[in-house]
Amino acid sequence: MSAQHSLITPTSNELLEQALRDKLQRRAGTAGMLGELEPLAIRLGLIQNTLKPRFHAPQLVIFAADHGLVVDGIAAGQRRSTAQLALSLLAGQQPVSVFARIQGLAMTVVDAGIAETMAQQPHLLARKIAHGTRNARVNAAMTVDQAQAAIRAGMEIGDAIEGNLVACAGIGVGAHESAALVLSRLTQSPVRELVISGPDMKQDALAHLQVVMQGAQGRHRDVTDPVEVLAAFGGFEVAMMVGLMLVAASKRKLIMADGMPACAALMVASHIAPAVTDYCVFCRSHGHHGLDQALALFHASALLELGMQSIDGTGASLAFPLVRSAAALLTEVAEGEDAGPTLPSDLEPAQDDADEGDARSSA
Repeated sequence: MSAQHSLITPTSNELLEQALRDKLQRRAGTAGMLGELEPLAIRLGLIQNTLKPRFHAPQLVIFAADHGLVVDGIAAGQRRSTAQLALSLLAGQQPVSVFARIQGLAMTVVDAGIAETMAQQPHLLARKIAHGTRNARVNAAMTVDQAQAAIRAGMEIGDAIEGNLVACAGIGVGAHESAALVLSRLTQSPVRELVISGPDMKQDALAHLQVVMQGAQGRHRDVTDPVEVLAAFGGFEVAMMVGLMLVAASKRKLIMADGMPACAALMVASHIAPAVTDYCVFCRSHGHHGLDQALALFHASALLELGMQSIDGTGASLAFPLVRSAAALLTEVAEGEDAGPTLPSDLEPAQDDADEGDARSSA
């Protein structure tokens, strides 16, 4: 992981950023101002290190895993098991499956640690570390070796997938609560604010949830190292997203993080390599109050707020056209406009240097 850290560079580049702003300003004279699309376009240019950001082979990867914490009754109202939810995604029975297909996002479901055995089928990637984590209130959810193995598996997935954009989400019964524990410890935030769903949440359900959460926190009160925190409280889906995000950022890919588990993964990844957050934009698929708090930890907001109550990944699939449109502000040249360079002239190699390089290669 230290090697991956060294490969992730901040996206800040004053010269390129000014060139991107100037390009958008010139467009504004004829096309008008386009609000929040413009800073998004600038971020995309900085991520790809170009005046003409483009996307190819975009991916949506949904990691699924079960959580031992649910034996304490924290997700009693969950209607479907994690395995059933994963199967419904693969069968095209969820809106996100349809949205991803029509938007050109290649969707993969990863079995990171589903409790049940999953039969092989297209678009299901078997990377099961174990059949769910242990109960974090009694033991560490996973061993440090398991957490590191899951991170490595995520890195391998990130290295293998095509394209320069990856949207990621984590699903599973108990995934939200597990992620809340990770975020709470790494940011010293009250766990209550991360698990309360909203003002209409039943008080007895919230009280029980707090007892379980506080029990888990007390059990691992001295754990502070990010990977050890991940092992103590997290899920295999979060750990694999950590690895995926680290590799994606090292390759200057845009990361679309959707939901609480994705936020927890990003927080762990940022403790390993702080610059990883430069490559992220945020999405949401539901109105859970805890997700508001999680986004606030990154001083961020979701690209779209549609009032949905859907499976994580749905928001990312719907936000992708917005991202693609932001890139088009810089890449789709208006009729009669000079196409211009890919990079500002000061960032492009001098012609003499290029000629010398050609001469050396031909010698």
